[in-house]
Amino acid sequence: MVGSFDEIYVCRHYVRLASYFMTTMDPRHKEILRKHRLDLSNQILIDDTIVQFLYQENILTESQVDEIQSQIGNKKKTLRLLDILPTRGPLAFGTFLNSLEEEFPWVRDELLQNLEQPNVPGQSPTDEWNIPEVTLRAVPSDRQLSRLASRLGSEWESVLLDLGLSTGALYRCRADHPLSLHGQVLAGLIQWRQRQGRSATVHRLLQSLQSTDVHPSTLDEVFQ
Repeated sequence: MVGSFDEIYVCRHYVRLASYFMTTMDPRHKEILRKHRLDLSNQILIDDTIVQFLYQENILTESQVDEIQSQIGNKKKTLRLLDILPTRGPLAFGTFLNSLEEEFPWVRDELLQNLEQPNVPGQSPTDEWNIPEVTLRAVPSDRQLSRLASRLGSEWESVLLDLGLSTGALYRCRADHPLSLHGQVLAGLIQWRQRQGRSATVHRLLQSLQSTDVHPSTLDEVFQ
């Protein structure tokens, strides 16, 4: 017997809800991957063992493996893998740790140590920056983005990927400003601000700068 419209609607709602929790990574695991993305891209080689293990364990699809392998250089391949992992469900983080066990056990141990550290209630990841709350909530100006662009080095692509820009968008930034690193970075930052609108706050930007080598005092100068 076919249920009422309301019953069918409720059933579909819970199916979608269950599907969401089955395919979503734990927020703490996402944060650890985000925080360590630059370190991971410099420490691990993903070609031979890691990607194939994740494919074997049904974490990555064949098309995702091809997408990762199509990136130029190990660093970009690793960063692309780190972009994909948070979308691959609650088992992705643990399986990724298992993939590191044979060749990169020290990296695995470092991630596990971070996982074991308790969260401090009320502490924000951006507490270390000496920036007023009103500035953190504001959308950065052209001048502030230009200052920041002049202080970012090779990590700029990782920062912009974390902010949500695609690899295609980064390619266009490089192509439009082939002789100017500052121009490439600034173009990417402006794109991010245009796409995110009022959500493109200084606070959000700082979240993506957490794992870079930019010193907090430098960012104080950028956003003063």
